[in-house]
Amino acid sequence: MLILVGLSVLHVAAIILLLVATIDNAWWVTDTMRTDVWGRWIWFNNKWNHTELPNIPSYPSDYLQAVQATTVLACIFCIIGLFVFLAQLFTLPKGQRFTISGIFQILACLFIMIAASIYTDRFHVNEPEGNYGHSYILAWIAFGLTFISSIVYFVLRKK
Repeated sequence: MLILVGLSVLHVAAIILLLVATIDNAWWVTDTMRTDVWGRWIWFNNKWNHTELPNIPSYPSDYLQAVQATTVLACIFCIIGLFVFLAQLFTLPKGQRFTISGIFQILACLFIMIAASIYTDRFHVNEPEGNYGHSYILAWIAFGLTFISSIVYFVLRKK
């Protein structure tokens, strides 16, 4: 019972981290700018002003759309995985539980890894100032949590 509660907490934590990483505006930060996968905020006249992401060759829109799509898919699969986990807990016999939940979690893990990897490889490569922000770091932490929870689901399937 304690394992199931711990796994539920791990799963909910992964969902929260994925949602924050997808929604919050801190994938790339400088002193006067915050960028995420949806827009850019620039500090001007003592307030943050939303602007569109630049349409320049160093910021390719096809890769940006891939990052956007995979972050959203990671959130969707992780949330569906939680509902499937709860449904399987009460409906399937031992030995068949948690396989589908593990599959959803491994897909969420794969999608957030793809998003963060593309962002790392294609964006802000030659920018002299700035750092990866907390949303980017949370995406990688969510990758680890979803990977761990998927492994636990597959291990629990046998018990």
